[in-house]
Amino acid sequence: METQFDIIDTALSAGSFSTLAVALGAAGLIEALRGDGPFTVFAPTDEAFSKIPPDILSELLQPENKQELAEILNYHVLPGKVTVHEVANLDSATTLQGQPLRISRQGGVKVNDASVIAPDVEATNGVIHIIDTVLMPSAAAAVA
Repeated sequence: METQFDIIDTALSAGSFSTLAVALGAAGLIEALRGDGPFTVFAPTDEAFSKIPPDILSELLQPENKQELAEILNYHVLPGKVTVHEVANLDSATTLQGQPLRISRQGGVKVNDASVIAPDVEATNGVIHIIDTVLMPSAAAAVA
């Protein structure tokens, strides 16, 4: 019988989200995403995080930037469980951070400028859609 994990353990078991795990820890969000949910997480891969200049990423991971990092990471989370089919039928969706994501269907499902490269990864408390770019809310976009 297959064991089902929460969003955090599902991402960790995939092996390509170590930077996301470090960022979630630095932002103090791991326990929140282990909660009942349900959540929909647009999870950037390690490769997606590598697109951020190393000095900026390092700065974001510093304790004094915990709030800003939490804002960026919460911009990757929707309340509720939203499958990629449901996402594809939306033009936008409001994140836990409070700002909306733009959704398009040009060449596959896109969220802002990120492509969904692996949809509907099931977790006990929601669903993960793997994306190829880190999403930046308006205020943080100036930093990156």
